[in-house]
Amino acid sequence: MHDPYLAGATGGGNSAFHNVHNDYLHIVDPNERRRLALAEIDKADFGWNHVRAIVVAGAGFFTDAYDIFAINAVTILLGLVYYSQPPYHGDMPGASQTALKVATPVGTVFGQIGFGYLADRYGRKKMYGIELIIIIVATVSQSLLSESRALSLVGVVIFWRFIMGVGVGGDYPLSAIITSEFATTKWRGAMIGSVFAMQGFGQFAATLVALIVTQTFKGSLEPSLTPEQCGGDCALAADKMWRIITGFGALPGCLALYYRITIPETPRYTFDVARDILKAERDVTAYMDGKRGPSSSPGDLLRANTMYRQANDLRVPRPSFADFRQHFGEWRNGKLLLGTSLSWFFLDIGFYGLGLNNSAVLQTLGFAGKENVFRMLHNSQVGTIVIFCAGSIPGYWLTVALVDVMGRRNLQLLGFVMLTTLFLIIGFAFNNLSRGAFLTLYIMSQFFFNFGPNATTFIIPGELFPTRYRATAHGISAAAGKLGAITALAFDPLRSRGATSDCNNTTACSPWLDNIMKIFALFMFCGLISTFLLPETTRRSLEEITVEHSNMARSTPSLKTSTHHSYHRESSSTTEAPQRRRFWDWRPAGNRSFRMELFSRGEPV
Repeated sequence: MHDPYLAGATGGGNSAFHNVHNDYLHIVDPNERRRLALAEIDKADFGWNHVRAIVVAGAGFFTDAYDIFAINAVTILLGLVYYSQPPYHGDMPGASQTALKVATPVGTVFGQIGFGYLADRYGRKKMYGIELIIIIVATVSQSLLSESRALSLVGVVIFWRFIMGVGVGGDYPLSAIITSEFATTKWRGAMIGSVFAMQGFGQFAATLVALIVTQTFKGSLEPSLTPEQCGGDCALAADKMWRIITGFGALPGCLALYYRITIPETPRYTFDVARDILKAERDVTAYMDGKRGPSSSPGDLLRANTMYRQANDLRVPRPSFADFRQHFGEWRNGKLLLGTSLSWFFLDIGFYGLGLNNSAVLQTLGFAGKENVFRMLHNSQVGTIVIFCAGSIPGYWLTVALVDVMGRRNLQLLGFVMLTTLFLIIGFAFNNLSRGAFLTLYIMSQFFFNFGPNATTFIIPGELFPTRYRATAHGISAAAGKLGAITALAFDPLRSRGATSDCNNTTACSPWLDNIMKIFALFMFCGLISTFLLPETTRRSLEEITVEHSNMARSTPSLKTSTHHSYHRESSSTTEAPQRRRFWDWRPAGNRSFRMELFSRGEPV
């Protein structure tokens, strides 16, 4: 005979994401059991299990950022290896550069929407790790490619960067949602922000590895005074360099893979979508205790019977395409998805517009001396590290420190206001700015990208939507951002509009750079306007947030699970909208002194 306390046993669980174990099997009411289990997560003190979860999820973002921003160094090196002869003179053709840079964002769009839907359809656990495997395989494959008569190496690199982009895209909704659903309410913003902040370290690492590799091959690069002269040992060194830089990006992903494929399912998904009450309780306990769950379920029959008997008793609507369409068809819900998507779209036009064309800005700042090939590469990489250390990385981690204090919406508004102002100053005063002033303004813009909208556009979609559509909605929002990154590439040709063929400095070669900054200022202002569509989510449970913005809020009041508890229920758009209620109603019941009850249209729920 099966022990009912073993009936919910489930595979998965490790020291980062623990598998919950039987704390509330003695509670008969499935809604009360759900409330208690989720409250345990929401009220938990910040501990090592949360730190481990951040590291495991953040390792993927470290890898994502490394692979995305390493392309700046890789395109230069590919130009030295395969385009050193006239008419290219060491520069990769513009069409090839654009294709290399756009391949990953295009793949990312597919990955964000696809993995977001799959995570809501089949569960977070089943998808988590697959996207990292895709990234690892695609990254290693890029570094091992060679040219042949039948294939263009650059063309094959573009293909693998698209595949890598699919994996990178999958990491966005999965890491955000898993971290959000396992996080304590009090520090949820800091936890999701810490995962995203690993992107800054990934950008820094990509440049640092490129700098170390450049220094290693200094003897082979220095004899070549110009890119046209980079042949023989110089070309061989450059060929090795881009492969090492690319291949190193797979290492952090390999280290995190085990923990990703052994995580338990998030209790919120198990309760609200899979509707497996016993399994959800085990997932909560294992996450809190840090124990690895068993590889089999000894009480499958009992658990299945329990699911059949109690799943329909849960006051959480079932996901369906009709429900999705009706839910987001309501303005109160649709405006949230519109707000997260537009904010991310407008942000990424400016963020990637600067990031993917960083070399042009660095040359304007004087970080790209051309005494020889080594100096050209070395100075550019040093300038990038200076900007990351002075602006980007402090911005990421100040967001982590203050996002749960200032609030997500306020932080995003502040960031867009400052970015609009900075880009206007750079654009209109461009020709009168000294090099030091331009450097200061540029570093400040990198700081306010990350101390503000670059982080909050990732955090807010992970909190704002009901569990059954949370990953899909986050994926749609993130995909809108990557469409902004693709749009940003259209501004690259404008930068050199009107430049002469004999220009020998970046200011002359980028006569439209000031106008591009003005255009970016307009997009930052649009991001500011779209932020007003979003509510504040700080220090509120996920259930409270989703109830408030649902059509069923009138029948289930929302109280923070971090302080006191109620029967939380997520939104449903499938019923007519009756009277809205915001507070508890109570009345005496039976011989007991009193009993709390929830009402809808004057009847018990």
